Amino acid sequence: MEYDIILAGVGGQGVLSMAAIISMGAMEDGLHVRQSEVHGMAQRGGAVLAHLRLSSRPISSDLIPRGRAGMILSLEPLESLRYLSYLSPGGGIVVTSKNPVKNITVYPDLEKLYDTIRDLEQSKLIDAEGEARKAGTVRAANMVMVGAASGCLPVKPSDLEKAIAGLFKSKGKDLVDVNIEAFRMGQRS
Repeated sequence: MEYDIILAGVGGQGVLSMAAIISMGAMEDGLHVRQSEVHGMAQRGGAVLAHLRLSSRPISSDLIPRGRAGMILSLEPLESLRYLSYLSPGGGIVVTSKNPVKNITVYPDLEKLYDTIRDLEQSKLIDAEGEARKAGTVRAANMVMVGAASGCLPVKPSDLEKAIAGLFKSKGKDLVDVNIEAFRMGQRS
C-alpha cells in the first residue's frame, strides 16, 4: 500500500501541524512515513506546501512525483488548485477548505473558484473555519480538515485522535479537547 498526500495552504494556517498529525497517526498504524516541507514566506500569507508519503513498505523519496498523489489536502481553495498536476488522474481527491486567504490583489471570484473545485472528478469543499468556530476556536480549522480527509486516509481515526492529543498535550487538556472536537466535526462534514 502506498498513499501520497499534498498538503497546501498559506503561512499561519497549520499545514505542518496537519502533516504532523497524519504522520504520527500513520506511524501508530505501523506505516512508513516520509515528509518534505516547502515553506514559502516565513510570515503569514506565503504559500506552504508539504509532501507526505505513507506506505506499508519503506519509502525512498520524500517528494511525490507529479500525477501520483491520492489526495490534495488544502486549507485554502486557490492553493488546492495550484498543485493539481500532482493528483493521480482518475483516482485522487481534493479536500479543501472553502475559506479564502485573499493575500493577492487579483484573487479570483470565489464562486468561480468553488465551481472549478466542484467540477473535479472527486472533491470536498469544507467550511473549516465555521466548523472550527463551533468546536471552540477558528484556529482548529486545520483539525477540521484532517477530520474531513480522514475517511480517505489509510490511517485509523482513533490513531489520528491519539496524534492530536499527543501534539497538543503540552498546551493543556482544553486545547486537546477543542482540537479533537474539531477533528470529529470535520469527519461529519
